[in-house]
Amino acid sequence: MNLLTEARISEVRAFNRFYTKVIGVLQSGMHDSPYSLTEGRVLYEVAHADRLETGELRGLLDLDAGYLSRILARLDGDGLIIKERSATDARKQLVRLSAAGAEAFATLDRRSSEEVQRLLDRLPEDGQERLVTGMRTIRSLLDAPAERPQTLIRPPRAGDLSWVVQRHGALYAEEYGWGMDFERTVARIVADFDQAHDACWIAEAGTARAGSVFCVRRDDTTAQLRLLLVEPSARGLGLGGRLVEECLRHAKAEGYKRIVLWTRDSLVSARRIYQATGFELDSQEQGVENGVEVNEQMWSRDL
Repeated sequence: MNLLTEARISEVRAFNRFYTKVIGVLQSGMHDSPYSLTEGRVLYEVAHADRLETGELRGLLDLDAGYLSRILARLDGDGLIIKERSATDARKQLVRLSAAGAEAFATLDRRSSEEVQRLLDRLPEDGQERLVTGMRTIRSLLDAPAERPQTLIRPPRAGDLSWVVQRHGALYAEEYGWGMDFERTVARIVADFDQAHDACWIAEAGTARAGSVFCVRRDDTTAQLRLLLVEPSARGLGLGGRLVEECLRHAKAEGYKRIVLWTRDSLVSARRIYQATGFELDSQEQGVENGVEVNEQMWSRDL
């Protein structure tokens, strides 16, 4: 082993020691809870998949079967998860969160975000961007390509809003034949985005942008979900449902009583997500987009 290699190994190990201290891996419980980081990750994966087969969960987290079994036994004993046999294969066990588990995860998730916010608040704006860019670089270098990429839902950064316009224009022209008028409509929605009242989230798969959604103010009691998009390469990862749920959580937290959305019946996957999250069809009418006949629909749900 040459001196350069030794120096690099030493630097990586020093970073590992530093970062485990920063995120509190060595503490007995994460975020002032009785649960370890690994137990928190189990709750995270189950929460974002609705339900998971234990073998899939073990593969996602690369855990020993016995270790995962002990973790699930503890979470089950605390009433945080519900175990059930697969309807298609009785040999397989499925896991989902109980109401108490969903509440416990929400608390951990909120505290995690608050701790990261405190970490970022210590840095100036350019320092925050350098930190996030460095983390993204580390993740892209060390995260081996996998069939299921790591996913992330985050607030927008510089360049994201123009990406939303570009991808809506290009993707819907390619898949449905909609033209420049539709892209101009998207551009107007983005131009009207007001951070004082509205919110936006960007989905990532791996290290690439993979989707978007906006929650905008319609009136004092009504929010509107807009510009839901998931890239074709990221479909099937559950990002559409997560983006919609993020929008619903925000609207409830802001005190809105109702949320509406506009869509077209050709967007079949999006409509399934809306139905699964409680939206109901209010009205529909025929229209034309770039010479293509479309069926315009308005959906809504109470919050």
